[in-house]
Formats: sequence, C-alpha cells, structure tokens
Amino acid sequence: MAPGSNAHGGPASWRKRLVVAAGLVVGMFAMSGCSADEVMRFGWPEGVTPEAREMTTLWSWSVVAALAMGVLVWALTFWTITFHRKKADSPDFPRQTAYNVPLELLYTAVPFLIIAVLFYFTVIVQTKVEKLEDNPAVTVDVTAFQWNWRFAYREITENGKDGGTPIKLERPNPYGQQPDLKKLNEEAAKEKAETGEIEHQPERGPNHGRFQEIRDYLKFSTVEVQGSSAEIPVLVLPTGARIEFVLASADVVHSFYVPQFAFKRDVMPNPKENHSQNRFQITEIERSGDFVGRCAEMCGDYHSMMNFEIRAVSPEKFTQYIKARQDGKDNATALESIGESGVSTSTAPFDTRRTGRTASTVEGAN
Repeated sequence: MAPGSNAHGGPASWRKRLVVAAGLVVGMFAMSGCSADEVMRFGWPEGVTPEAREMTTLWSWSVVAALAMGVLVWALTFWTITFHRKKADSPDFPRQTAYNVPLELLYTAVPFLIIAVLFYFTVIVQTKVEKLEDNPAVTVDVTAFQWNWRFAYREITENGKDGGTPIKLERPNPYGQQPDLKKLNEEAAKEKAETGEIEHQPERGPNHGRFQEIRDYLKFSTVEVQGSSAEIPVLVLPTGARIEFVLASADVVHSFYVPQFAFKRDVMPNPKENHSQNRFQITEIERSGDFVGRCAEMCGDYHSMMNFEIRAVSPEKFTQYIKARQDGKDNATALESIGESGVSTSTAPFDTRRTGRTASTVEGAN
C-alpha cells in the first residue's frame, strides 16, 4: 500500500481528486470563453442602470456566500463519511462528537450572523432601488392588457434631460369617471334624514359600487405607443436621465420586467384599491441600445409572447422623436426619422395562428 493512502482512500488520494476537480472547473470556464464579469453575474444579464448594477452585486455576493457555505458543509459531510466511519477491521466506532455544546452554539450563531449580514445589504440595496425622487425627466404610464402593452408619455422635459422644463402630455381618460361613492352616500344619508326615505339614488356598479367597464385609473397621453399581434411596441427613452414608470393593468395581473434593468414589478388593475405600489424609477439608462421587455406573470394563453422593447437613445434623438410624434408621425416613421429601426430589433411579433405561435428573440440583439 502506498504511503499516505489506505484501502479506503487516504488524504493523498483525496488531495489528488480535489486538484482534478478544481482543474476541471477552471478548464470549463476557460473553454467557454466567459469573462470574470460574466462568471460573477452567475447567469444574470449585464445591467444598464445603476439600480441593476446594485442588484447584480447583491446577487453575486449572495451566491458566493451560498457557495462558500455549501463547500464547507459538503467538505464536513465528506470528511465525516470518509474518516469517521467504522473501519472494516476494527470493532470500535470512531469518536463521536454529539452533545458538543461549544460546537452546537457555533453552528447556531454562525447562520444567524450570515442572515443578519445578508439582511443588512438587502435593505441597503432595496432602499436604493425603490427610491423615488421628484421631477423625473420622463414619466411613462404603462398599461398592460391581454396580451400586449400601451405606453403613454405623461410628462417629459423639453431637452430629455434631468432638470429641464417639464412638458405635460396627458389627455383625458376616454373611459369616463367612476361614481363618487362617498358623495353619493352622504347625499343619500342627508335625504333620508330630511324626508325619511330615498326617492332617487344614482346607479351604482356591481363591484363595490364601481362599474367594471369604467377604468378611470388608466392614464392616456397625446404621445402613445400600443402593441398588437403584428407589431411589437417600442418604447423610446433617453439615456442619462431619471425615468419613472407608473404601472396599471386593464384586465388581469401582469408583470413588467426588463432583464437588463434587473427589476420586475407586478402590474395590477385598480392599483390604488389594491394598495399596490405601482411606481418605480431608474436613475438612468447608461448606454444606447435595444432591450427586450416581457410579462413575468402568467396571464393567459399568449402570456409567453407578451413582449415589448425599450429603445434607449441620446437625449437629442429623444427630443427629435417626441417632436416627430407630435407632428403626427406614427411610431415607426418617427423612429426612422432619427436614424433608428422602425420596428423592434430585440424581439419579434408572435403568430396568432394556433399552428405556429412563437415569441422569438432576434439573434444578436442586445
């Protein structure tokens, strides 16, 4: 028998196996052509906002911590299996370590410490990601519906940059308004107190007094983009400026998700009544490009095909685009007028025929 080894495989044998395993892991990453940054993202896409980078950093180090703990647990498990099992040629059991109070206290304290550290950094990052500031450069109302999106520019600055003069683009809601239930109740109570009965009571809707067909919470604009089964909605946004998204659904629950933002938020109908936070902001989009967006909440037959595109352009191009839209050009023509593709380049429309329904991501898109 070779020195440093035994019939069950000694330290020398295990060291050799660990070296081989480590070499295989290093070789795998080297042959895949992955950069260190790609490896540390652990499958996440490259973020294009400061918030995305904060989220990616939290994710990366959380995975590193989990892997480190996993390696420790695996090592202790295999060490115990290998060196603390009953030997075939010995009648005695290996030394047992049960009821070791210092060790048990350590095993209890360390997980709490790890959780506390992760909780601290999670709160720090969450506070940054969910921060809302006044007067963003662009405010976009996002309306989700089965199975597409409508984007309405509520307010922008004249130059597409932070601190510019605001320009309001909102227009009245064509759905009308829900009845003022509080006012109706007060009038009914007053009438009953004065006359003893209610002679006339305005009609109320079936949904706690509200009418389902009146969606007064949805916002509309003089500059809008709406998708269809034949056209992906392309939302044009400026780089280098704070942008706010206000989310609402016209029907069921959806979810607004742009992978490069490393952020998603559920899109609810009647967000106020549902007590949902339907606003979020990004500090800036750091580079120009096209980024696919998706619905991340199961919402029916065509959920997986409910895509849209964020087209990030310079503030100067954004201003020119808005001017072209205000002059009456459609979205595709306005995009072409600033030197951009008139159709989406990161995703393609879906085929509504039952024999060929696919939502594809264009090869080579950002």
